[in-house]
Order: sequence, then structure tokens, then C-alpha cells
Amino acid sequence: MNRGAMRLQHIVLPFLRTGSVRKGRVRHVRGSLRMRWAACGLALLLAAWPNTAAALNIQTMRLGWHGDGLRLVLEADGAPRWHMFALEKPYRIVVDIADGEASPRLRLPAALGRIADIRFGAYSEDVFRIVLDVNAPSIVTKSFVLKPTASFPYRLVFDLMPGDAAQFTAWRAALPPRPKGFAAAPPAEVPLAPRRAGDTRPVVVVDPGHGGVDPGARGRRVWEKDVVLTFAKLLRARLKASNRYQVYLTRERDTYVPLRTRVQTARRYRADLFISVHADAIGKTNVRGLSIYTLSAKASDKEAAALARQENRADIIAGVDFSEHGSEIANILIDLAQRESKALSVSFAGHVVEHARHRTHVLERPHRYAGFRVLTAPDVPSVLIELGFLTNRHDEALLLQAGWRRKMADALVQATHTYFSRNALARQGDYAPVLGRAGR
Repeated sequence: MNRGAMRLQHIVLPFLRTGSVRKGRVRHVRGSLRMRWAACGLALLLAAWPNTAAALNIQTMRLGWHGDGLRLVLEADGAPRWHMFALEKPYRIVVDIADGEASPRLRLPAALGRIADIRFGAYSEDVFRIVLDVNAPSIVTKSFVLKPTASFPYRLVFDLMPGDAAQFTAWRAALPPRPKGFAAAPPAEVPLAPRRAGDTRPVVVVDPGHGGVDPGARGRRVWEKDVVLTFAKLLRARLKASNRYQVYLTRERDTYVPLRTRVQTARRYRADLFISVHADAIGKTNVRGLSIYTLSAKASDKEAAALARQENRADIIAGVDFSEHGSEIANILIDLAQRESKALSVSFAGHVVEHARHRTHVLERPHRYAGFRVLTAPDVPSVLIELGFLTNRHDEALLLQAGWRRKMADALVQATHTYFSRNALARQGDYAPVLGRAGR
């Protein structure tokens, strides 16, 4: 039982068990009945009381050498309930912690030995995930919890030792099965409802890239997942304020959403337009400016191809086991993209460039194309917008400015107005590609 319900229980139960002794039997009976009816009402509230128990706070994370291997130590403010599993191609060790969350002060330890990278964040509403990228087969020989002492809180400890492919496969097969309460995959972030009856306004789905355990690019002051969520919420507000569109987000908070779910969300809402919002990163710190991408089996340039490869790794970064799903999410479904949706995507991209270039710096060739998996809905015109480069100090500063974000959101709203006014086929009532609309 959660803590709020327990507090309410202390109020309700005394009334359910006994009645107060009063002078006069009639008054006592009536008073007792009134209290019991009130207690029953409170009991109903008790059953529906939201879970207000505090999440398990992960306070610190340490990584260091321990004998011939590595030791990872997580400090938490309570006893952790956790589950570990391993993945290959590439090799990853994943730790899920029930009802966990990161302390604002939690910092990633530096990569060390066979651990090439560490990521953490929300995987679903109830699961906090830590992903260890290992550059060679490694096994966890020990995993245990240390109880609090005078100097330390609870500690969750993992000892990693080097191994070969056969040892990794045998260790992985011997790991305990996933216990109840640890979802195999996060649910969709938004309710997948049909379009409102009688509402003929176009549907726009805005997709804040990355999220949760998949942080995206990192700037000097901000992660991509945070800045694009802020911008996506502003864009939704600006689009809704025009009263010309129905607008939905693929995620409302800092949690992981699989690439396939993002695409399915657009299709199940029968979206007329899908806008995926990102912020870029590159090794050259002098490169800056907005760019926009549409789907193509052949990338426009090496940079576009490299960016698509990185973005398409989002599910791998989040520690997703592809063996649990059909092969369609392991491959880019370029062959399913229809001519009409691609042509409309290109049209919208042109309007974005037209309106954005007067408000911010854009790349020399701002409209590019590559095989982004998130753009593969066959019947939804889709674009991926890179607002700027977090690796460029000027672009990062702009992304953190509320005034610049408002200016850019308004540019995208104007581009959306232009797109729907000039493309009759873009309206869902007229646009019916070969596959048909999902849900019809």
C-alpha cells in the first residue's frame, strides 16, 4: 500500500471498527451510522488513492578497478528492487531498477576498461534503466546489495570480469528471468485514440527526439532530450493556439519511447503531418545552423548518412532486445514509403526552410535526406528537424533562449499553415495512398 493510502487508513479504520458511546441509544445509532457511511465513502477514496510513495533515489554511481575486473557501485536512499539482463550485437549489460529515479546530482562515471559507455534514465513510468556498453564480452560474476552503515546508504554492487563470447552466452542464458513488475518494453506515451468525431482539422504529431535512458546529443550545458522536449511542448502550444489543428506529442516527459512506437503513434492518430524534433552534434564545433531531413534510401551526403545511423541506434542505446520484436524494427522500412507521402514531406520541408531562414541561421544546404527509421510511416508525411548543433556554443545558447524558441516555433507554425493551404492532398480527407489510413 502506498504512503498516502496508509495515512488515510489510519483515519478510516477506527470508524469502521467501532462506534462512539453517546447518551441516548437513538442518537448513538444514528451518529454511528452516519460515521460508518462516511467511513465507507473514505474507503472508496482509499481504493483509488494515487501512489504518492517516493521513488527510490539513485544518488551516486561509481566505477573502478576491483582485482582483475571492474566494480560498479550505485548508492540509493532505499533498498533497490532490480533486474539484470544482457544483450549482444553490440554487447550490452542492462540493469533495471523498479520505481527508481536519478538524483539531480547524479553524474556518470568516466568510461573505464571494457566499459565503453554508461547511460541511465527513465525507461518507462516504473523502471529506471542503466545501460553499460561493453566493447568486448564481459560477465557479471557478483551482484549484491549492501545495507546502510554509518557512512554509506544502500549500495547495489556489480563486479564485471572479462570473458569470451562462449562465456558471455552461457552467463546470459543462466540469468534469472524477468520478474513481475519489470515491463519488457515501455508502453506508448500517448493514448492512441481515433480522431474526434466531426473534427475535420488536420492532425499534427510532434515527436520530441530521444528521452529517458536515450539522452541524445550532449552540449556543454544541456542534453538533447531535454531541449527538444521543451521546444516540442512550445510548438504544440503554438499550433493549438491557432485553433487550426489537432496536435499530439509522442512523449510528454523524460522517458524512453521506441522508434517503432513513435511511428505507430503517428499512424494510429491518422496524422496528416509528423514532425520529429532534434538537436545535432558533430565533431566540428564551428558548424552551426538549422537543417531538415526527409526520407530516402540514399543519403544526400556522408554527414546525413552518419546522422541517420546515429539516430537509428536509439533503441540499441536504450537497451532494447530486438529478439522480442519482429524484424521490421531492425531494418529501415524504406521500401514501404509511398511516393505521395515522400512528395508531401519534401513540400513541407521546403516551407520550413523558407520561413526559418529569415529567423535563424541555416546550413548551406538545409534540406537533406537519409534513411531515418522514425520517418518510415508509409502514409504520413514526415520530417526530422535539427534545430541546431549542441556542439556549437552559439547554437546551444540560442536553444536555451526562450525568445529564440518562440521565434522558431512561430516559424514552424507559419510553415504548417503554408503547407496545408498549398497542398490539397495533404488533408487527410483527400489523401489516400495505396496502403490506406491506419484505423480505417
